[in-house]
Amino acid sequence: MSILANRETRLIVQGITGNEGLFHTEQMLQYNTNIVAGVTPGKGGGWALNGKIPIFDTVQTAVDATGANASVIFVPAKYTADAIYEASDADLPLVVCITEGTPIQDMMRVKQYLKSRKTKLVGPNCPGILSPGESKIGIIPGNIALQGSIGLVSRSGTLTYEVLYALSQKNFGVSTCVGIGGDPVKGLGFVELLELFESDAHTEKVVLIGEIGGNEEELAADYIARKMTKPVIAFIAGISAPQGRKMGHAGAIIEGNSGNADVKIKKLESVGVKVASYPEQIPDFVRN
Repeated sequence: MSILANRETRLIVQGITGNEGLFHTEQMLQYNTNIVAGVTPGKGGGWALNGKIPIFDTVQTAVDATGANASVIFVPAKYTADAIYEASDADLPLVVCITEGTPIQDMMRVKQYLKSRKTKLVGPNCPGILSPGESKIGIIPGNIALQGSIGLVSRSGTLTYEVLYALSQKNFGVSTCVGIGGDPVKGLGFVELLELFESDAHTEKVVLIGEIGGNEEELAADYIARKMTKPVIAFIAGISAPQGRKMGHAGAIIEGNSGNADVKIKKLESVGVKVASYPEQIPDFVRN
């Protein structure tokens, strides 16, 4: 089983007619994701991928016509906020935003708006969600993961793929993998995902992949100490990053002691989390 998305999820692709939208829609379809519609303003009434997916002008009309309950966004960064607003206004329970480069001020407004809505947002600037054998929403390669009982949540797209592959090579399967993205302002964070995995009967252990910058890992450690009953294994990227240097993600920057990898590791270890020294060590920690 899975969290957030499964084979029953009815998915809309916002920005389906762009190069990225078309390419990844085809990849998601090949994984048997239940894509019921695409949305591109001005192109309603058309079809994508040789008549496989109907295109609508708005998310609301797509929802009304298809009963969709999730959306994935591949629109340019300057339109990301509007796309999220539109999906939320259509009362979609889940929105996954893949687009990178969304202005921080736009996301600050989106974050505030979503507090009054029922929509759960994953992203932006994230690889999305993969529930092996069930559904693939986003860009995570479906062929590098096995179905199983390990929950995976990550701030890093590349490390997500590396860890999924490492787990599969040791015959460990995943219930759901969620890439939350590395932007400083985004939707669901570590704590919200840990809550979902904690309540999921089909998830037995959780792997958390963090990185320097921000305090999400420290907040996750606090939640683990108070609420988590399932084992958590972690890896923190950026142990050798110099102070004040941004490393890859907009949110991966150390300011003084805040966001330091050593601080995060010590905090997690203090609440019983096993922290791997390198990604390939994670399967050994999962086994033990």
